[in-house]
Amino acid sequence: MRQKKLEQAKENIPRSQYHHGDLRAHLIETVRILVEEKGADGFSISEAARRAGVSSAAPYKHFGDRAEIVREVAMAGIGRMRDQMDEAAKAATGDLYAPVTALGLCYANFARTEPGVFRLMFGLTKSHIDDEELQAEGEACFDIVKREVAQIMQDGTPQAEIDRRSLMLHMFVHGHAFLEIDGKHDVDLTAEQEMMLMADISRRVLRD
Repeated sequence: MRQKKLEQAKENIPRSQYHHGDLRAHLIETVRILVEEKGADGFSISEAARRAGVSSAAPYKHFGDRAEIVREVAMAGIGRMRDQMDEAAKAATGDLYAPVTALGLCYANFARTEPGVFRLMFGLTKSHIDDEELQAEGEACFDIVKREVAQIMQDGTPQAEIDRRSLMLHMFVHGHAFLEIDGKHDVDLTAEQEMMLMADISRRVLRD
């Protein structure tokens, strides 16, 4: 199923001429698809250019090198995940823990939908550790978790405690997501079972 989606995505990439402002975004999307197909290290910029239908020199009008375009793919992925998490939390209904449960499900679903980009987001080379913009994007995702945790905790709960419990949730869901995309789960969870799992961990971590 995922392979079929990737093939459809490739077919949807136009091979026409681009306006100057469109080529950059088009190349980022092309590289995103290549990351899903071959991994972050499995393709060249010249291959991306061919796939995008442009000359091998065209990408360098917008990106300094391969690392820069890969970074932009990661940045865009973090932005998509942040927006999806925010929407999922705000749309959640049910009990007190529903928004946090929704965040966990959203995070895992993003990993399953875009496993290549998900790995890229958390596996960038050491040279990106001091990338303040990239770090800020990641923190924006975690801020959504802390926002929803704060809504559940009692008034007056110290920020350090909110941060601690948010981290506990993130560690669980992050590990679950990687186990899922790496095929390391011993049990193939149904959607309902996964929702129950996320709801259970939310209550266990956040209940006083």
